[in-house]
Amino acid sequence: MSMVLFASVVRVRDGLPLSASTDYEQDKGFQETKKHLKGLSKKLSQFPDRCSLRSGLYNINFTSSLGVGYLMVCTENYPNVLAFSFLDELQREFLVTYDTKRINSALRPFSFIEFDNFIRKTKQRYNSPRSLSTKINLADMQTEIKLRPPYQLSAEDIGSINGFSQHNQSKYKGIAPNQMLEAITLSGIVACVLSVLCGALNLLRGVHAIESVLQNEDEDFNYVIAFFLGTAACLYQCYLFAYFSVWRNIKSFLAFAMICLCNMYLYELRNMWQILFHVTVGAFITLQIHLRRPQSKSPDYNV
Repeated sequence: MSMVLFASVVRVRDGLPLSASTDYEQDKGFQETKKHLKGLSKKLSQFPDRCSLRSGLYNINFTSSLGVGYLMVCTENYPNVLAFSFLDELQREFLVTYDTKRINSALRPFSFIEFDNFIRKTKQRYNSPRSLSTKINLADMQTEIKLRPPYQLSAEDIGSINGFSQHNQSKYKGIAPNQMLEAITLSGIVACVLSVLCGALNLLRGVHAIESVLQNEDEDFNYVIAFFLGTAACLYQCYLFAYFSVWRNIKSFLAFAMICLCNMYLYELRNMWQILFHVTVGAFITLQIHLRRPQSKSPDYNV
């Protein structure tokens, strides 16, 4: 009989178990599979965000998003489309119920034990496919499985799970999809346009500064550098606004600091209103980058 046997929720950065279902299966193969699952839970950050592993008569499936991993053990003939739909339901409910700050500050294992009840009820639903099939769109899920199937882990992948090497990590690079950002707002578009305008103004002034240096050797070439650094910082802010990046907020703050420093250096060439305009635009787009957060779920994730 195909069924979900066990599921757990863990924190990705350290593998801390946050919640789990209760299992009554005493089969030796199942217990061995759970050992694999426990080892994988401590290394989720080194794998793609959606994977499957065959372990004897059982399958391990897991997904990870926003620092939380969702793992499950099912029988080998349990459909992949239902397995990842099950994990997706756990993810959506968990992210709605608990905020990131509380997840990151958890110190004890199973700090969210009350979530066990939701796992139990969801597991019961997914072990009754007749009643379940009318509540989910299997056609859409099957299409997504074909377009982007989960990465299949092998025995080689978990053979050194307790001593995972950098070489093994590198082969997964680029498999996981880019994290999607929330929809662009009108204020975000305005901030991006103004930032491009500031970059263009800096570029134009930089070109003129080069001409002045060529015509007059006494001119300070550092002004040229300041203008072009300002241009690069403004355009980089636009890039950070448009695309997800690791340490995105910190990078945007550093770019804003660069804009401020460049304008401080150029105070002799700009009046107070011009400096205020450039700094205000830099602060505005930095705020928009912070407000445009990653989506809680990638569009093609629920497979």
